[in-house]
Amino acid sequence: MTKPGSFYQRDMQRHPPARAEAYKTSVSRSPNYPRIALENAIGEMTGPVFGHHDTGPLDNDLLQNFAQYGEVPLGERIILHGRVLDENARPVSNTLVEIWQANAGGRYRHKNDSFLAPLDPNFGGCGRALTDENGYYAFRTVKPGAYPWRNWVNSWRPSHIHLSVFGTGFAQRLVTQCYFEGDPLIAKCPIVNAVPDPEAIEQLIAPLDLNAAIPFDCLAYKFDVVLRGQRSTLFENRLEGN
Repeated sequence: MTKPGSFYQRDMQRHPPARAEAYKTSVSRSPNYPRIALENAIGEMTGPVFGHHDTGPLDNDLLQNFAQYGEVPLGERIILHGRVLDENARPVSNTLVEIWQANAGGRYRHKNDSFLAPLDPNFGGCGRALTDENGYYAFRTVKPGAYPWRNWVNSWRPSHIHLSVFGTGFAQRLVTQCYFEGDPLIAKCPIVNAVPDPEAIEQLIAPLDLNAAIPFDCLAYKFDVVLRGQRSTLFENRLEGN
């Protein structure tokens, strides 16, 4: 039986390599020396934990938290929801989940984003929520658009939402991306294809969840996050925080 607070060792055969030739920027970022394996210290398993402050009533509602009064963002309205679980499938309650994303046209509200798609004056693209006692979280937002990136001549990122989950200790911190069921760009993305395990890729894809959709309002997608362990949710081609 697993001791309270202990974390499972990573399955290195399941995680993507730090260097993936088709993902060009990983070549310059990847280390030149073998990794050093260190056991988790007590401090890494119990803290520090950041961001556990009160959240505002609109922090998890990206349809309203940046919109001008009486206005709404453009795009396909969706709910992104799911549970945060530990490596033993136990709910992780009262942990901070943060998201950030491009707007429906595929553009981020960031000074370095020069994509020709227009900014949406009613969409900020970020939100946060605390999980409840069952590890459950939910966001209202718009489905982000695909956008080009400077990998190869005609490379496009699939529609995706970035997530940051703090967990119960520093060694559980996870930053990942959530893709959407049915997107044909997923299979063509060098970042996704850096993951060697097809089952792990499936964990990064949120399936359509009509049971959680609101009729005549929005669709819903379900995305569960597993912190560490054999079934952990991956972070692109990097191992930090996982």
